[in-house]
Amino acid sequence: MVKLLTMSQCLEIDSQRRSRGLIAVVVVALIASVGVATVGRSTPVGHFTSAEAADRYRAAYDLAMADLPRPEAVLDVRTSFGVVRAYRFAGANPGAAPLVLLPGTMSGAPVFADNLPSLRAMRDVWLIDLLGEPGRSIQDYPITDDTDKARWLHETLAALPPRRFHVIGLSIGGWTAANLARHEPADPGRRVVASVTLLDPVHILGDIPLGTVIRSIPATFDWMPKSWRDSFNSYTAGGAPLGDEPIAAMIEAGMSGYTMVQPQPTTIPLEELQGLRVPVLAIIAGRSVMHDPATAGRVAEAAFGAPNVRVYPEATHALNGEQPQRIADDIRAFLARLDPVQP
Repeated sequence: MVKLLTMSQCLEIDSQRRSRGLIAVVVVALIASVGVATVGRSTPVGHFTSAEAADRYRAAYDLAMADLPRPEAVLDVRTSFGVVRAYRFAGANPGAAPLVLLPGTMSGAPVFADNLPSLRAMRDVWLIDLLGEPGRSIQDYPITDDTDKARWLHETLAALPPRRFHVIGLSIGGWTAANLARHEPADPGRRVVASVTLLDPVHILGDIPLGTVIRSIPATFDWMPKSWRDSFNSYTAGGAPLGDEPIAAMIEAGMSGYTMVQPQPTTIPLEELQGLRVPVLAIIAGRSVMHDPATAGRVAEAAFGAPNVRVYPEATHALNGEQPQRIADDIRAFLARLDPVQP
C-alpha cells in the first residue's frame, strides 16, 4: 500500500530535491551543450568518434559478451529512431512475463553478466542495448525529448514475442524504465510494462550531487587521459580498483569513443512517480554517489510505498555486480506479491 503524504510533505521533498540539484543540473547541462555544440549540427544522432573508436569499443563489448551464456535469440528491432539490439536468454517459467534488463549509460548489455544466473532461475531474461548509447543498437534519427526516449523502447518491447515485461533498469536504465512507464498508452491492451524495478536509478529519487558532477567532467572528454575516466568509474564503485575486467574496459571504451546527442533526462516529479500505473520496486545503494541515499529512500517510500523499497547499506552504485543474488531474491519476492501463482 502506497504511503500517503500531505501536500506540504510532498512539496517539502520536491523543494529539497530541486535546491540540492540546481547547480548540478546546470553543470550537467553545460557538459551536454559542449557535446551538442561541437557535433550536433552535422551529426544529430549518437555516434562513435572514429572507425578506430568503434572497433575498440566493439572488441571490448564482444569480449565482455563472451562471459555470458549463449543467447537463445539475438534480434535487431527496427524502431522510429533506429535499430535496437535485444538478446533473449531462456529461463524458468517460460509462460510467465519475462524480465527485460536495461543497462547504465556508456555501457551495454554485458554489464548484467553477474545477474543472469539468478534471474534466469525465475524467468526468461531479455537484455537490451540502449538506443543513442554505445552498444549494438544503432541510432538513425534524432531523439529530442523524454517522449521519444519512451517511444523507441515501447516500440522495441511491443515487437518482441512476449506481450508484457517486468522491466529492470540500472542507473540511467532505471530512469529509462520509469520514463517508459510514465508514457505508457492509456489503453491497457497496448501497454508492455507489467512492473518496474529500479536499481540505484539516477534522475528519479534525487539529482546527481554537485561533487559527483564535478568529478565526472574529466571523464566527459575523450582527449582526457584514460586514467581519469578509470578514476571516476572507480569512484562510483566505492573506490574499488577496476583492474582489467572486460566490462570496465567496455565502459571506458564507450566513454572515450562515443558521443551521445540527445537531451539530458529530466528528473521525474514526485507526483508522476506516485501516478505510475504499474508497481515499482526501488533498490537503493547506501553508498551511492549518484544521489543522496537517505533522501532517495524517503522519496521512494513516498512514491512507491515502504514495502516496495529496499536499501542495501554497504552497496555502491555498482550494486548489480556486488549483490546479484540479493537483488534476484528481492525481485522474486516482489513478483510473488504481484502474482502468487508464478515464483
